[in-house]
Amino acid sequence: MQLADFTSQLDALEAAAVAAFSAATSPAALEEARIEFLGAKSGKLKDAQKGLGQVAKEDKPGAGKRFNEAKQAIEAAFEKASADLKAREEVAPSGPLPDPTLPGRRVRLGRLHPLSQTIDELKDIMGRLGFSVADGPEIEDDYHNFEALNIPLEHPARDPLDNFYLSVATQSGPVAAPTASPLLLRSQTSTVQIRVMENRQPPIRIISLGRVYRPDAADATHYPMFHQMEGLLIDTSVTMADLKSVLRLFAVSYLGPEVQIRFRPSFFPFTEPSVEVDMKWGERWMEFGGAGMVDPNVLRAVGYDPEKVSGFAFGLGIERLCMRRHGVTDIREFYKNDIRFLQQF
Repeated sequence: MQLADFTSQLDALEAAAVAAFSAATSPAALEEARIEFLGAKSGKLKDAQKGLGQVAKEDKPGAGKRFNEAKQAIEAAFEKASADLKAREEVAPSGPLPDPTLPGRRVRLGRLHPLSQTIDELKDIMGRLGFSVADGPEIEDDYHNFEALNIPLEHPARDPLDNFYLSVATQSGPVAAPTASPLLLRSQTSTVQIRVMENRQPPIRIISLGRVYRPDAADATHYPMFHQMEGLLIDTSVTMADLKSVLRLFAVSYLGPEVQIRFRPSFFPFTEPSVEVDMKWGERWMEFGGAGMVDPNVLRAVGYDPEKVSGFAFGLGIERLCMRRHGVTDIREFYKNDIRFLQQF
């Protein structure tokens, strides 16, 4: 066999092997092509090697060199095809390809908790009535939670069973409150009005919205943690008529013009006179909180002269407002973190 003929056969074999490896679209097809060209017993490269014996003696070095080049090229083509096929399998999507003509899936977005939505709306309503927002700590001292609010030591509101007193550290170790100056989780947002009045002179027109804590047994209308909106207005010549007007405007703004509001005589240590505020929206009346004129003793405690200024305060339950607005019958639903319930708001 002439060297030129042997070289021509190797060129054709190399081209055919490269084409077969490149055309393989699956591991099985690539393995079939490998056996065809690189099989140890019956592969075409093995058959071509037998042709070396038919080449003239003087041409054998050149023929052997060309055979080795063809063998290396075919093996390299197989390795490249194997790597390319593996890379395509790694990026290929599993399952059927998506249909680009179908409408896209709507992205699920989070939303504010219904109580947070209510708080934002209350801030907006009271802001339009001229009230600014004030904040205060949730861990309070005895003075701001009781004493400055005209709640004496013997008052049942101070009972340890009716408050979340905190254990405080002393030099002799932890001591369970109440102590000489106990700390507790605030039981009302009225503490904020004291802190504001201590640092500002009238006129004052503020609201405070936040969590308060009382060890109530959880049921449909009570929970050991809930939210209040405290309102305070201090100025000259403030009367009970101003309080009623503000609460009526608030009720209409939040629940609509069909809402009815009524005031029942009551008693709170920090207001005099005091009233309970009920609202009717639909078929039944519901208590929403307490209100009244700020007691002169509270004004004196913060350095105000009750002969020169007067004011009113009110505290409304935010959960009850939200429940009445949306027809929720159990306050515990707000704290279950049930996505089926929360998605409705």
